[in-house]
Amino acid sequence: MNDHVTSERARLLAVFDRVMREQTRPDGRAERVGDVVRQMGAAHDWNGVVWSSPDLDAARADAAIAAQVAHSEVLGCDEFEWKLYGHDRPADLGARLLAAGFEAEEQETLLVARVAELATEVRVPEGVRLEEVRDEAGAELMARANERAFGRDGSWLRRLVLDRLREDPEHFVALVAMAGDEPVSSARMELYPGTGFAGLWGGGTDPAWRGRGVYRALVAHRAGVAAERGYDYLQVDATEDSRPILERLGFMALTTTTPYLYRPTAS
Repeated sequence: MNDHVTSERARLLAVFDRVMREQTRPDGRAERVGDVVRQMGAAHDWNGVVWSSPDLDAARADAAIAAQVAHSEVLGCDEFEWKLYGHDRPADLGARLLAAGFEAEEQETLLVARVAELATEVRVPEGVRLEEVRDEAGAELMARANERAFGRDGSWLRRLVLDRLREDPEHFVALVAMAGDEPVSSARMELYPGTGFAGLWGGGTDPAWRGRGVYRALVAHRAGVAAERGYDYLQVDATEDSRPILERLGFMALTTTTPYLYRPTAS
């Protein structure tokens, strides 16, 4: 790895940490509380810690964890997440979260790309078309696509999409890939005003349609929307399956990220 790539990775990670994690956003959903920044919503929404101070030592880490556990129990949320990044401190923060009753989910990789350097021409395989989702019928198609991709209930996605379309449609993009009348993939993009960043989510594809360019087309479409709206960067929390595709498209891996989940009602 050459020095330019190393310095660019460090620069992008510093920007991401500052803008997307440490700074609270104007929508009021994130708040700084002591050594952490947490994002809060309704009980069924995503609730969790997105940033912790790089100066945390063992005692301060344990105190911060205990405070967030207590807060999640008072809030009555279904689950509370501490989003741990590979460079967060102290080095044993993950072990401390486990000791406090959190459970680690699958590790992913944070990737970032400059929007201006991404291809935005949408090329779908023959017989497939992309449709923007704006209503309940579209949200249902997204849920069905998710179920075909992962083999589990997709009702959570239906609720999430409908909530976002109702609450903030200007900063939310939802897509479904259709093969005839059948949904074969779905994807979302969250636009974060004032940050320069947009986040890509979803993209799970029906096994029968994998490896045929559907995922790449969904990325290109969303990159085009981000470019039109003046955003500088796209970020993705990628699985091991999607990481190599994204790297070929021009995304750079910055660090790992692991969700640690605390479920108050299960404790």
